[in-house]
Amino acid sequence: MNFIVLVLSVLLIVFMSVLTFRKESFLDNHAYMQFQFWVCIWFIIDFFVCIRYADSKARYFRSRIFFLLLSIPYLNIISYYHIPLSEDAMYFMRFIPLARGALALSIVIGYVSSNAVTSLFMSYLSIMLLVTYFCSLIFFQREQAVNPEVQTYWTALWWSFMNMSTVGCYINPMTVAGKIVAVVLPISGMIIFPLFTVYLTNYVTRVATRLHDRNPADDTD
Repeated sequence: MNFIVLVLSVLLIVFMSVLTFRKESFLDNHAYMQFQFWVCIWFIIDFFVCIRYADSKARYFRSRIFFLLLSIPYLNIISYYHIPLSEDAMYFMRFIPLARGALALSIVIGYVSSNAVTSLFMSYLSIMLLVTYFCSLIFFQREQAVNPEVQTYWTALWWSFMNMSTVGCYINPMTVAGKIVAVVLPISGMIIFPLFTVYLTNYVTRVATRLHDRNPADDTD
């Protein structure tokens, strides 16, 4: 089921990216709305199946309740009941299931390594890359029509990477959505980048320990 969640997450990212590049409205695209709805339904099924077989159901529920909240098809509910929201709010809503998919992707990638620190590092690295990509899509879609500095998607992607690295960029956002992601990116970078230091320190320590174990005679003096 984790594999299916991973595949659906990737397909959802691809589908949304294509609509963004084509400048099509996702609310008017029936295929996208249906696909997102059934992806969310599968995410919910996955949650309850996993909790059914969890050793401690209460602990699993407490640790993964955020996953369940991200799996609710909010966009379909808002569209069905015609709940009035601003255009920016509606645009951000469609990234909620993508956040659920990003978390699933980071967990699966983390499973690749048996080392706890490396697993954590790989999980956070995947989250960092996905957040950078999602923010670049938001920035491009909302800014390219009003910001003369954003002519192509590659400009938005470069802007996103520069802000994630906390270096900053000369391009200033002009929309509400652009200003929001301009705050989210450096905050995410400040949280995630210290993990690189932890990982490198752990890696150097492990290498030094292995070398010491292979050549114990070097320390006999």
